[in-house]
Amino acid sequence: MKKIDRILRVLVVTLLVFSSTAVIPPAGNFVPEAQAAMKKKVPRDLESLIENASPGTKVPVIVTSNSNASSGLKAALKTASGGRSNKEYSKIGNLLVNKITVESIAALAARPDVAYVSLDRAAQVMGHIETTTGAAQARSMGNAITGSLTGTNVGIAILDSGMYADHVSFKNASGVSRIVKSIDFTGENRTDDPYGHGTHVASTAAGNATVASGAYTGIAPNAKIINVRVLNSSGTGNASDVISGINWCIENKATYNIRVMNLSLGTTAVESYVSDPLCLAVRRAVSAGIVVCVAAGNLGKDDFGNKVYGSIHSPGIEPSAITVGAANTRGTNSRSDDVVATYSSRGPGRGFYTDSAGVKHYDNIIKPDIIAPGNKIIEAQSKDCYLVRANPELDANVSTTFTREMMYMSGTSMATPVVAGAAALLLQRNPNLTPNLVKAIIEYTAQPLAGYSNWDQGAGLLNVEGSVRLTGAIRADLSGLILGAPLLCSTCAMPAQTSTVAGTAFNWGGGIIQKWNIVYGSELIQRFQGIYGTSALLTDGVFLSNGTLLTDGTLLTDGTLLTDGTLLSDGYLWSSGTLLRIGTSSATGTMLCDGTMLCDGTMLTDGTLFSDSVVRNYTSISFTALNALRGDAGEGMLPLRDTQ
Repeated sequence: MKKIDRILRVLVVTLLVFSSTAVIPPAGNFVPEAQAAMKKKVPRDLESLIENASPGTKVPVIVTSNSNASSGLKAALKTASGGRSNKEYSKIGNLLVNKITVESIAALAARPDVAYVSLDRAAQVMGHIETTTGAAQARSMGNAITGSLTGTNVGIAILDSGMYADHVSFKNASGVSRIVKSIDFTGENRTDDPYGHGTHVASTAAGNATVASGAYTGIAPNAKIINVRVLNSSGTGNASDVISGINWCIENKATYNIRVMNLSLGTTAVESYVSDPLCLAVRRAVSAGIVVCVAAGNLGKDDFGNKVYGSIHSPGIEPSAITVGAANTRGTNSRSDDVVATYSSRGPGRGFYTDSAGVKHYDNIIKPDIIAPGNKIIEAQSKDCYLVRANPELDANVSTTFTREMMYMSGTSMATPVVAGAAALLLQRNPNLTPNLVKAIIEYTAQPLAGYSNWDQGAGLLNVEGSVRLTGAIRADLSGLILGAPLLCSTCAMPAQTSTVAGTAFNWGGGIIQKWNIVYGSELIQRFQGIYGTSALLTDGVFLSNGTLLTDGTLLTDGTLLTDGTLLSDGYLWSSGTLLRIGTSSATGTMLCDGTMLCDGTMLTDGTLFSDSVVRNYTSISFTALNALRGDAGEGMLPLRDTQ
């Protein structure tokens, strides 16, 4: 009987998945009011867990209150846990974390002071840059105050699996460590890196030129490094651990001048960014003045090699973050042969919420924001780390000395610190840039790659040379500027909107990504836009009115243009009446629907739409070692042996 009941439950869940208007049956003996609250305030994976868990099962949850959590809510959550203390965040006052019984979740969700109850999901890592990005060219674009642009005095917080602090890549010119703080949130009471991911990530962003005559120099080789360990010895962690790390960075921003945060990690995006606790934490960090760079994920293809769309991880679905996809440089410095890595997660962001009628509403925002080199990147190796022991082919065999050894890694995890390092250079050049303006500059100067849509590459391939050059022309007195005020300094000319990097000349994309479109125009450079401030999202410059995309006169000046023409170079067209023009198709002839951003279950360009029809395991996420570690087929840069 119990077996039959479980089969019936599975059938009901399966039917619900394929019916966007289906009503979810009550779990257990919940009263109708509690069940109604469940539909609105509990994501599908947690709901499925409640339906299938044995009575008395405790699950880790993150509760979002409507404002700062009240004493009554705190007490209720503590009671639901059996007396266990709640985890709270001083800088993110409306989030509480605890482990509670499945029976208590519906009643908790029904409380008027509770906005959302999320599962404390598992977070896991996803898996020659100086020249190919133009960072080497940008070094000399400083001024008398900044000197050479190497990230000096800018703090980059790496939220990852820890760091091998003895590696020479993390020293300054005097041999002193640039890791100015290490802190652990995993409960293992260690800040080293037995897994091996965080060390590689940190050196990609900020490794120095010590090994092999500078062959493995990171983007910001003199930046301060803050080691915030949120992933354990097996490379996993919980969303609450990551939130703890983010909260700590906000609290200690001034102490360590934390201007950039790198999150080369993520978990499956289930709920809308409006409710997702990780996204809310990222938004708070951005509001506090920290540029947050997040990995898009490594779910860009299925097990058969087919493209998959809509697979961006959380918190990469958060609009305020700079979400980074991976490019494959094919082992050359030249950008002329660069492509989007096959495994790089593609947009749109598919977080969603379910209304009281059981209808799902997807975010469908354009993500990633940018792509950067992420395939077969050689950077610092942590001593005796798990990744190399389990995958010996990742060892680049650069040195016989542990403190100078390097390894290969691939994934959007590697692309993300490239962008984080670039942000540090921009902030060294002009410390007054807001996170929104940093993001806008990076997007505006990017190189769109032919044959790829914005869901593949965002604004295009990172161009550090162009980003730093444009930053040098922007005024330093940005505080208090109003919409339309001059953005360039009084003695600065309009910069040429072209770059030549590693022998490849290209035009800048010249656009900034909004939620569902791109805006263009020289006003984006010449005039201050409301979206560059700290009280708005960069994505909020346009809105829909009666099916037409319009600018907002308080956020964008009249000189900006909406994309009602060609979308990059792949033939997709925007129309003035719908978000995507009906009849637009890819080479395979598949079409997008009319009237909505996407239609569930339809083909998207030449790939398939990421499905939420499978209920994910709440304790782990899908992680394909082949995608995240070994990367795309073909050569990477050949290792250059260290001479010491």
